[in-house]
Amino acid sequence: MTQVQSNGSADDNQSAPSLKDLVEHSIKRTHEVFLANFGITAPADPPSQRLKLSSKIADEWDHVRELPKVVQAQTAKPIPARAPGSAVSASQPQSVVREANAAEASDSTVQTLIHTLPVNREQGRQVPQAAAGVVALRNQGALPGGPRTSDASSALIRIKEPRKVPKPKWHAPWKLMRVISGHLGWVRSVAIEPGNEWFATGAGDRVIKIWDLASGTLKLTLTGHIASVRGLAVSPRHPYLFSAGEDKMVKCWDLEYNKVIRHYHGHLSGVYTLALHPTLDLLVTGGRDSAARVWDMRTKAQVFALTGHTSTVSDVKCQEADPQVISASMDSTIRLWDLAAGKTMTTLTHHKKAVRALAINPMEFTFASASPDNIKQWKCPEGNFIQNLEGHNSIVNTLACNQEGVLFSGGDNGSMYFWDYKTGYNFQTGESLVQPGSLDSEAGIFCSAFDKTGSRLITGEADKTIKIWKEDENATPETHPINWRPTLGRGRF
Repeated sequence: MTQVQSNGSADDNQSAPSLKDLVEHSIKRTHEVFLANFGITAPADPPSQRLKLSSKIADEWDHVRELPKVVQAQTAKPIPARAPGSAVSASQPQSVVREANAAEASDSTVQTLIHTLPVNREQGRQVPQAAAGVVALRNQGALPGGPRTSDASSALIRIKEPRKVPKPKWHAPWKLMRVISGHLGWVRSVAIEPGNEWFATGAGDRVIKIWDLASGTLKLTLTGHIASVRGLAVSPRHPYLFSAGEDKMVKCWDLEYNKVIRHYHGHLSGVYTLALHPTLDLLVTGGRDSAARVWDMRTKAQVFALTGHTSTVSDVKCQEADPQVISASMDSTIRLWDLAAGKTMTTLTHHKKAVRALAINPMEFTFASASPDNIKQWKCPEGNFIQNLEGHNSIVNTLACNQEGVLFSGGDNGSMYFWDYKTGYNFQTGESLVQPGSLDSEAGIFCSAFDKTGSRLITGEADKTIKIWKEDENATPETHPINWRPTLGRGRF
């Protein structure tokens, strides 16, 4: 008796185990019990898989099993209720027949898919054959993403068509035809006569020379500027030649007397570019004073001073429709001007570096701009971006475009690139060779222009020469095939 009491008192005095010890003991026992099944995937449960898939289908597709009431009201007739085994009357419209068949397919086929879906018992998930059943449902019109069962429901879906990339047109390569020497300075400007009989060039030797286009012989030399002649234009409606130079002067030459008859005063610094309006008696000039100035050709009055650029206006172009004036500047922007109001319509800021040249496509309502980063194409009148022309990695001084869709770009290092304007495909790359006695560093192209037929290209260069280029008449698509690989990068800004 004494022994029992002593044992009982000993048990009472013993403290209870801590919670941490009990948890560790439970984890150890659990690990020993399930050690044999450790790392083995639980067996597949086909009923649960079917239940899971049926609930998923019901959750995602049940709300589109039947057309909404608004869409049903737009159809010719409502869908008649019929027994699953009954036949459809031949007098019913074809759309109603398709609706009824599709409604029955959405009930029966989904249930068939749920109960006949094969299950991979080793891995516990659906095998890829399940995708074939969904595709079959879409082909029957029971699920969205496939053929629709009515015109009203198909009108609610907008199908995005794939973007079609046009294939470039084949152009013959260009080759050097003639080299004309006569200037004593860099040839900075060129203009073609509207009759396509002669062309004029202005250079750093302060003179304007007129050359015969067919033979390349010198016809006339005009002196009057006291600095480099940077801009030339021949009027298509008057016997006038307009010139602009770094001496701040803008002159109008009467070609019947070969004398200056008008001066246009107003620029505060050198004038770098000049353009004539095709239908109005207006002259547009741009220069180092960051302004493009519009002049009345006859009264010599300044109509507008188009201000907004923060650096030199390097090029201006005129066209008949808005924007009637387009200007490019060294501040890396392009401005489209409303000539009636004298204000900016749009400012294009996509270029990262100075924009030195513009070219208007004579066959489209578009234009191109050149910068050391990219040559970009724009759509008028809003100035929407079209595409980039990548590859001419130099300072591009000049652009020219002809009626055949050939875009020429000339670089400060003498590089010449010929592009297909429509697709931006560079079909020819070349280097302009300097004349004997000149340095290799003088291989620079400053100005360019196609003649009125588009078959001759005239370039003015840093070696003081004028080069005339023409297409190679012996070239064929077999001898010079198109090596074109479309890229996705041309759509970037």
